[in-house]
Amino acid sequence: MVESLIQWSLRNRVLVVILALAVSIAGAWLGSKMPVDVLPDLTAPTVTVITEGTSLSPEEMETQVTIPIEGALNGAHGVRRVRSGTALGLSVVWVEFDWDTPMSQARQTVSERLLLVADRMPPQANQPKLAPASSIMGEVLFFAVVSEPHDDLALRTTAQTIVRRRLLTLSGVSQVSVLGGSVPQFQIVLSPEALLAYGLDASAVVEALEATNSNLSGGVIVDGPRELVIEAMGRVRTVDELASTVVALRQGRSIRVSDLGVIRVGAAARRGSAASATRNPDGTARIEDAVILAVQKQPGTNTLALTQDLDRALDDIEHQLPSAMRLRRDLFRQASFIERSVENTGTALVEGAAMVVLVVLMFLASLRTSLLTLVVLPVSVLTTTVVLYFFGGINTMTLGGLAIAIGALVDDAIIDVENIVRRLRENHALPEEQRKPVLAVIYSASVEVRASIVLATAIILLAFLPLFFLSGIEGRLLLPLGMAFCISLSVSLLVALTLTPALAAWFLPDTKAISSAGDSRLVIAIKRLYQPVLDWSLKRLAVLTGLGACGLVAAGLGLARTGTGFLPEFNEGALVIGAVTEPGTSLDQSIGIAKLVDQALNETEAQFMRATGVVMSAEEQSL
Repeated sequence: MVESLIQWSLRNRVLVVILALAVSIAGAWLGSKMPVDVLPDLTAPTVTVITEGTSLSPEEMETQVTIPIEGALNGAHGVRRVRSGTALGLSVVWVEFDWDTPMSQARQTVSERLLLVADRMPPQANQPKLAPASSIMGEVLFFAVVSEPHDDLALRTTAQTIVRRRLLTLSGVSQVSVLGGSVPQFQIVLSPEALLAYGLDASAVVEALEATNSNLSGGVIVDGPRELVIEAMGRVRTVDELASTVVALRQGRSIRVSDLGVIRVGAAARRGSAASATRNPDGTARIEDAVILAVQKQPGTNTLALTQDLDRALDDIEHQLPSAMRLRRDLFRQASFIERSVENTGTALVEGAAMVVLVVLMFLASLRTSLLTLVVLPVSVLTTTVVLYFFGGINTMTLGGLAIAIGALVDDAIIDVENIVRRLRENHALPEEQRKPVLAVIYSASVEVRASIVLATAIILLAFLPLFFLSGIEGRLLLPLGMAFCISLSVSLLVALTLTPALAAWFLPDTKAISSAGDSRLVIAIKRLYQPVLDWSLKRLAVLTGLGACGLVAAGLGLARTGTGFLPEFNEGALVIGAVTEPGTSLDQSIGIAKLVDQALNETEAQFMRATGVVMSAEEQSL
């Protein structure tokens, strides 16, 4: 089979070169469109269920909401783990599915199971909702809305209604969480004396507001050729409309909300706060209250492309903000870390390729022969890019696989080219009437080494084969590395058996490397130094065997004492500092503790942001 492949390549040299160029061009084009990330997506299919119960304590939320939901979800098809967290008025349940479960199927399964407990929720709790699909590595951008003249109500309203809604329209954005600020609400401060005077209680006011604060449709009226829609407009939009709501009738007089207390627009009870810090020209930190927005991407989204869309959207949003309100966009940007990581790994890849080129040039001592050997590098890498395009894109693991393989990619081509050069030299040294045709010499030379290069490549591929059978997060992490390495090495073998002989038939016969037989000066010098070492070694087998065994034992002991870790340390240029307080700590106390951390950070040169307490409610997330 291999002999037939080599023979076919020599007979169809033009077609082989065209196919190699086509695949390389396709790889270059697809590589420019390929999603780029730091690591493969390590998120198991997870569905988050959020339930709110504004007047329920953590114990009541757990017994009446969390436990029934967990019971309904446990045992569902594909579910491997159910976790939960319960706080004051809030229940969050995370449902993790098997790695091969499609996200749409996982969400459908959870939705069906939630129907079983929907009628068992307490009256004070809202119906369970599914949070948007996101990723554990999905936080792509943090930025802040700040302003000196505006209060936290205005900041929160602007962030919620202008910034967040605009960003949610972008393709690839999973959710935009809002941290800090105050949520505006209509507030009615009832007067006990007024209620007593009119013989009313607070429940009567609540019932009146619930009964009147809605819009109702009354059907249509046909007016000749037209239909007029009848609608009763009762939903409150202003403080005056709320104040004019009728609560009861006393002696023919309407008792309105304004007769029973004060109506105003105020801030809802805060469950969290946020601040942002920047540096003054003199280096001192300036900390100001802010509303921070955290943008999360959907699984599988290209982080770099999404960040570019976010930058363009934020540029437009800045022109729509009220006067003196601005965006501080330098808090956290995952794209910057991705660009640095990929650039560093790409630099290592280029440096490795440069070393390979240098070594090949030094040992072969022929520019044409060296280029013929090195053509396998771009063809193998670009062909691997075509495959990776359909299997998740580029990340540090795939680039790492290519970096590991870069030295082995030229091995097969070097063996083939070196043997072809040797056989062509021998053929050239014969009398002209005894010389064989060039194609026959190249064919026989390539066939001579086919067994060695195929076997050597197969052994290396077998060493990486276990990576394809890893399960769980280990498999998700290491599979791209093994795939990139094995694909590129397999392509290099194919190139050595097809493209290399075809190019050799065109470029080697009339080169100086063939007409002037002999090794390069470097190879001659190395052979001269190696010969006495080899003679000495052949006479001392026992000594060398003992030294090798001692080295093996020493290496084993060193490996046993070496520390282990799942992942190497990553320097994103950003740190997350978490301060956990005792349960029951008030928000003001938590903010005071956070300010102590701020004072410590002031002594550094870092820019930082701070979020304290609950991010935002499930009801606000759904807006």
